Amino acid sequence: MNEEQTPLAAPAVRPARGAAHCAIAALALAGAAWLARALWHVRLAAAGEPASGPPDQGDGVHRPLNALEDSYHLVSSVGGGITAVCALVFLFWLDRMRDNAKALSGAEPRYGYLWLWLGWIVPVVNLWIPRGVVADVHRSVFPDRRLPAVVNWWWGLWLAGLAGGVGIVYADDTDEVIARAYSEVLPLLVADLVIVAAAGAAAVMVHTLTAAQPRHTDRPAQAG
Repeated sequence: MNEEQTPLAAPAVRPARGAAHCAIAALALAGAAWLARALWHVRLAAAGEPASGPPDQGDGVHRPLNALEDSYHLVSSVGGGITAVCALVFLFWLDRMRDNAKALSGAEPRYGYLWLWLGWIVPVVNLWIPRGVVADVHRSVFPDRRLPAVVNWWWGLWLAGLAGGVGIVYADDTDEVIARAYSEVLPLLVADLVIVAAAGAAAVMVHTLTAAQPRHTDRPAQAG
């Protein structure tokens, strides 16, 4: 007597909407933090460099900071912390979306799990792998659909924010950035606004990709 075979259950999908809301909120906070940094750059430029010179006097000598410079250090530190938390929340959302795309398409992701993290920090490959991970989330579920334009806008703005060492990752320490604000504030402001725009584009992208996945990604799979 043949045993009746039961069909294999479809891979489970996990709710993505909550993770998306958290990512959008974190991106909004990060954008606000960089707007605050831009405001302080303007304030430093308007105040002008003190007669005592820049904070870093050279040869390892640093003069005492004035109140405005001290407050910039606080704004910079808080902004850096918010940006770090935003990155973690964004990657949690991306991991959730990546798992759901695998469950829905039945296809293995193009990039392994480690690239979800290492792709942002390994030199050279960090110029394209993070975008590739995001694009794979959409294309594995919708191979016949064009990649939403906001993905390319986000990635282009992100790369612009990395360029020149004045954006997302400063080449100089905080006191050197203060000195730059006194002498050449415009590049700092441009970089700040590019990063704010990148955060906004990322928020739109999170909403767009989450909404594009089938509605059942937001509830447990139902037995047939």
